[in-house]
Amino acid sequence: MTADLFSDQMESQVMLADGAYWLRSFALPQADAVCAMLIEHLKNYPPQQMMTPMGYSMSVRTTSFGEFGWVSSKQGYGYAVKNSFTNESWPPIPESFFDLAQRAANQAGYVNFKPDTCLINVYEIGDKMGLHQDKDEADFSQPIVSVSLGLPVTFQFGGLTRTAKTLKVPLSHGDVVVWGADSRLCFHGVLPLKAGTHGTLGQRRINLTFRKAGKM
Repeated sequence: MTADLFSDQMESQVMLADGAYWLRSFALPQADAVCAMLIEHLKNYPPQQMMTPMGYSMSVRTTSFGEFGWVSSKQGYGYAVKNSFTNESWPPIPESFFDLAQRAANQAGYVNFKPDTCLINVYEIGDKMGLHQDKDEADFSQPIVSVSLGLPVTFQFGGLTRTAKTLKVPLSHGDVVVWGADSRLCFHGVLPLKAGTHGTLGQRRINLTFRKAGKM
C-alpha cells in the first residue's frame, strides 16, 4: 500500500496492522504549545548526532526527556540515565507531553501507558531513518507512541521482518502513530524529508517517541 491510497476522506483513526493505529491530527489541538516548548528546550538541550554501531553518524539529531534517554555508540544502541554528551540527567517529560502520550495510547486501546522516556528526533531536509525495530526497551507490553510535528513526511510501517512489505503513511503536523501488542516489534522507518517550510518549525520535522524503557 502506498501513500496515495490514503484518502483525505478517511476516518481520523486508521488501523495500519493488528495493534497499530494512525491517529490523524490527534495532537493538533496541542501542537502550538508543544512546539513552543520544544523550541525553547532545544536551545537549552541541543540535539546531538548519534552513531550507528558501524561508526557512521546518523542523519537525524537526537535528544531526550525522561528517566532514561536514548544513546548510541560503536557498542550499540540503548538507554542511559544520563546524557552521554553532557553527563547530566535528562530533563523530565513535561506533564502536557505525558498527558498527550497517555491519551493517544488510550485512544488506540492501550490503557495505563506510563512512558519513562521521550525520544526527540530532529529531521532536516534530506534526513531519513532506515527500517528498524524498537527493541531496546525492557517492557514490550507497553506500546510506542510517536508524534509528528513540522514538515510532512512519509512514514514506513512494515512487518516483523525487514523484508516484509511496508505501508507508506503520509504523516502531517499533529499526526500520531501508536503501535503495540502483535505489532510492537514491527519494522518502521522514515523516507528522506522533502524540502519545505513549516510555519512554526521552519525547514524541519520533529518527532516525539514515547516508550517504556525501564523495568516493568
